[in-house]
Amino acid sequence: MREMEEATERIVQREDLPRLRERHAGERIVFTNGCFDILHRGHVELLASARELGDLLVVGLNSDDSVRRLGKGDGRPFNRQDDRAYLLLMLRCVDCVTIFDEDTPLETIAALRPDVLAKGAEYAPGEIVGADIVEENGGEVVRIDMVGAHSTSALVRRIREEADAP
Repeated sequence: MREMEEATERIVQREDLPRLRERHAGERIVFTNGCFDILHRGHVELLASARELGDLLVVGLNSDDSVRRLGKGDGRPFNRQDDRAYLLLMLRCVDCVTIFDEDTPLETIAALRPDVLAKGAEYAPGEIVGADIVEENGGEVVRIDMVGAHSTSALVRRIREEADAP
């Protein structure tokens, strides 16, 4: 129970991100984001690699409504945002989570002004939302190579295929 309480204390509201930035002045803040609906190895590798780029890793998490609008598929998200946030916070590499309701994390990135914006290398440089904000503030955008072919969509397809198999 104590772990759960400590984890929820590390969920930061957007309006508190500037204060988080101030509290960690002099530290290198890294930001990444995603739905993290079914947490898998690819997610964990991305998050661990992102954390190595700085002193503090802030993960932007799409809200349930945001995931639904992204058209991820029927019944998505499978896991509610509070559960997804909790799972992320149980990873040693994740320092805090902030949940955003928009389709992109642009406003969250503007509020935090991270030193590093980390995304998977499957995103082309011009596709990374918030890259301009980070670079204008002297930060850098880092694309992290994927190790193996891990994706939630592929995992969902496999589960559904196996469920439909005789």
